[in-house]
Amino acid sequence: MPPSRTLPFSSYSDPSVLHQEQERIFRRRWQYVGHTGQLPQPESVAAGRAGDAPVLLTRDAGGELRAFLNVCRHRGSVLVAEDGARKTVQCPYHAWSYELDGRLRSAPRSQGEDDFDASSLGLHPFAIDTWGPFIFVNPGPAPAPLAETLGRLPELVASAGVDVHALAFKQRARSSYEANWKVCCENFLECYHCQIAHPGLANVLDIREEAYTLEEDRWFSSQYGPLKEGWSGDFDPTGSVGHGQFHFVYPNVTINISPGSPNLSIGPVLPEGAERTSRFLDYFFAPDADPKWVEDLLSWDGVVGDEDTVLVENLQRGVRSGVIEEGVLFRSERLIAHFDRLVQEDLA
Repeated sequence: MPPSRTLPFSSYSDPSVLHQEQERIFRRRWQYVGHTGQLPQPESVAAGRAGDAPVLLTRDAGGELRAFLNVCRHRGSVLVAEDGARKTVQCPYHAWSYELDGRLRSAPRSQGEDDFDASSLGLHPFAIDTWGPFIFVNPGPAPAPLAETLGRLPELVASAGVDVHALAFKQRARSSYEANWKVCCENFLECYHCQIAHPGLANVLDIREEAYTLEEDRWFSSQYGPLKEGWSGDFDPTGSVGHGQFHFVYPNVTINISPGSPNLSIGPVLPEGAERTSRFLDYFFAPDADPKWVEDLLSWDGVVGDEDTVLVENLQRGVRSGVIEEGVLFRSERLIAHFDRLVQEDLA
């Protein structure tokens, strides 16, 4: 069977394609926006993003978690930029204020306006759901439950020896790339490049094609890397988590579990432009994890991230040339083909 083909190279640099992707993918799919530790108590708020839509997370006085478009109904200003404790949300532009359940509380000078209907000008709600401490938002109207997207993913993570409910948040790491968001996702979805590009990772995990396992589900895909016999390096991968798991939830959520003590990092890949992407990863560890081990893992993971930055930016320079129309995908890149099919389905 011949190799499958990539998406058209033009789709990695065309702003009109990104516009379609925002409309037909990011405004219809579940995306990770943050964690419950950002709203630790009633009457708190946090800011996030789903695609290009700013997201406002709130926990009201009764403790209920909600999500809204983080945009004032007056003139469209972004409302909240930082996490924190708040009883209400006030727009920094003209001081329209909202209850944490989204209702418009007050609008200065509205008393002098004929037929001003405050009840119709509450914040625009988004669907919200959680998996353990992980908060997902879907901007679309009446989406299917998050559980349909996650499928058996929670079971697979638990099978690695990771109880997501028992993890403690450690830190958020941010990064940016001069590359299309799909290039960044596709780089995550294969380890064909690992032997040459990630020597530190290859010293810890067995990345041979016959050992490194790939699996596809409807809305997510998985990679499994067993611990390498005779592993080496500054990072000690021995512990209750015996192998690496790397999951991707369509359209843009990456999940990493490294061997060793229970750990998990999760975060979205966010388009900033046709050829610019930002990303963050929230790192979680077992509460009793050794601080030195955590530091070593973060350093090891950071090196891999730096190496990936060089790769995706180099690839972007190539695909934007316009001379070659598309590339090919081998069996070891079949999770890219899975991702590409989902993108094509949504854009069709």
